[in-house]
Amino acid sequence: MRVVAVALLSFLAALGCKGDPQKCEQACRNYATLVYWKQADAEIAAAPQAQRDDLRKQKLAKFTADLENGVNMCTSRCISANNDTQIDCLIGAKTADQAQACTKE
Repeated sequence: MRVVAVALLSFLAALGCKGDPQKCEQACRNYATLVYWKQADAEIAAAPQAQRDDLRKQKLAKFTADLENGVNMCTSRCISANNDTQIDCLIGAKTADQAQACTKE
């Protein structure tokens, strides 16, 4: 939960959008997904082969819970901000590096 919460809060510190709750939620979910799985996939790949399936299931369960706990706050803050360009960038991001670059503009 901490990783997603920190990622979402970091994202929010530099982020903005105004108005469209659906676009804000999509941007928040995409950012959190890309950033979380970049780290999680590295941890899974480093684990012994026999443990990877179980570790992936654990990571998925943790991610799902953390995302659902944090997405409403992220979306709410995004709606009250003012930066449609970043939202479009975050929605279009395909990698964690691209998503993180969107928040630094």
